[in-house]
Amino acid sequence: MRRAVLNAGDLLQEGYRQGGFRRQAVLITLTYREVDGWRNRDVSECLKRMRQWAARKGVELGYVWTAELQKRGAVHYHIVCWLPPGLSMPKPDKQGWWAHGMTRIERARRPVGYLVKYASKGDDVEQFPRGLRLHGRGGLDRQQRRVVGWWLLPRYVRAVFAQLGTVVRRAPGGGWFEVATGEWLAGWRPEVPVPLG
Repeated sequence: MRRAVLNAGDLLQEGYRQGGFRRQAVLITLTYREVDGWRNRDVSECLKRMRQWAARKGVELGYVWTAELQKRGAVHYHIVCWLPPGLSMPKPDKQGWWAHGMTRIERARRPVGYLVKYASKGDDVEQFPRGLRLHGRGGLDRQQRRVVGWWLLPRYVRAVFAQLGTVVRRAPGGGWFEVATGEWLAGWRPEVPVPLG
């Protein structure tokens, strides 16, 4: 989870920088009023409304989010969005995008590090409600999605398919294969990975 959050955040930030877009990182916190208030699509619906708001402003919204479990047992979401200077995100609870409790918005100086800190707290996944996604991202272009996907592969698979951004999928019947070439890696054998073509 930390790797996915870190890579997606870094890719978005770097993409804006290289594209010549000035963006300000904004941290949005979504808090549930009730300890057992979590429902499956809550964060997705809120993000959908945020993306629609941004689209009306002519901005594609790049974001990364992670879930945290508060000490009181309630789920808590941390979202980092990158906005152009002069554009302020309205509070999701005041807009009706987050009707489950309260929200907070603040500028983030080191947004990716901030999210990784919360992602690190998600190691004990058994305590989260069943079916809860621990993290997510949006606004990545195709190549950025490939890079994040590559980093999420097991280390032994990345060692064989070492080109950053290579698209690798699980093979039917076991193992892994590279989509572009069809090169196949036999099942889980990290001590002796054997690529077969």
